[in-house]
Amino acid sequence: MNTAIKQIKGLCAPMMIDDIDTDIIIPAQYLTQTSKDGYGQYAFSRLKQADADFVLNQQKYQTAKILIAGDNFGCGSSREHAVWAIQELGFQAIIAPSFADIFSNNARKNGLVLIDQPLEICELLAAAAQQNDLIISIDLVNAVFKTDQQTFPFVINPFFQHCITEGQDELDYLCSHLSEIKAHHQNAKGQTIFLAGAGVAQ
Repeated sequence: MNTAIKQIKGLCAPMMIDDIDTDIIIPAQYLTQTSKDGYGQYAFSRLKQADADFVLNQQKYQTAKILIAGDNFGCGSSREHAVWAIQELGFQAIIAPSFADIFSNNARKNGLVLIDQPLEICELLAAAAQQNDLIISIDLVNAVFKTDQQTFPFVINPFFQHCITEGQDELDYLCSHLSEIKAHHQNAKGQTIFLAGAGVAQ
């Protein structure tokens, strides 16, 4: 059982760069850990090394919980380590115009909240985060997030919404329906005789 998360509130870090792939998030040479821990120190290392003023090098964003990013975030290879590295940096949510499919699936499995918003909204938020300390509050129950001036609705996968707000992972969810699953199998025994010939236990 995980910790139930119904709200995320924190400082935003603006990183409006398109096509940030998983090798940029966590370069392949650092994929040597045998656990989920230890990747945060290497996250975005190429961008950090290339630019001393890169957003994640700046002291003001070291406690940020929400990343404002560019289009097609998380493209590239399917490494789940990218999600782990982002979470170890302290980020609990990312707001961007779009996300790569595999990265999105990995994020859901690990409780990282991804919020799709139009490009113009992301640009507006990123500009506000650059100018001042932008605090956003994300309401996962009602699927809205708020700045001190505006409220924005977003679409959230219903199954992910249930799991994260109830503190469940996929296995927890299945186990919570164990009695119904057992009842279904019991009822199915007399209704699916043809399955016995296919090697399905009766």
